[in-house]
Amino acid sequence: MPQQTLHSQLSLTPAMREFSGLKELDISVELVKKFKIRNNLGLHARAAASIVKLADHYNSSLFLRKDDQEVDGSSILSILTLSCPRGTEVQARVVGEDSKDLMKELSKLFEQKFGERE
Repeated sequence: MPQQTLHSQLSLTPAMREFSGLKELDISVELVKKFKIRNNLGLHARAAASIVKLADHYNSSLFLRKDDQEVDGSSILSILTLSCPRGTEVQARVVGEDSKDLMKELSKLFEQKFGERE
């Protein structure tokens, strides 16, 4: 089963920062989840385009990682540089206010093998 991690940070209003003496904190939420490429053709151009199209519907930023290489999930060419055949494990990292929704839909996309038939 894929692993998922949630990281969140609080945001302070200017009045709260003044009262508490703390500096501004990041308001983003970050989710990380591992996926295994299960479709026969791997992470090819059509699958990468599906990921980019999905990510485009959200305000959050998507990053994909294979081994030590992390790329922008909003770029088809960047995703293709990961070179992910069937069986490859990739890590998705989503950062932003609607990261939970994006990760949920991304999970569906991977589970449905990018709509490919066997």
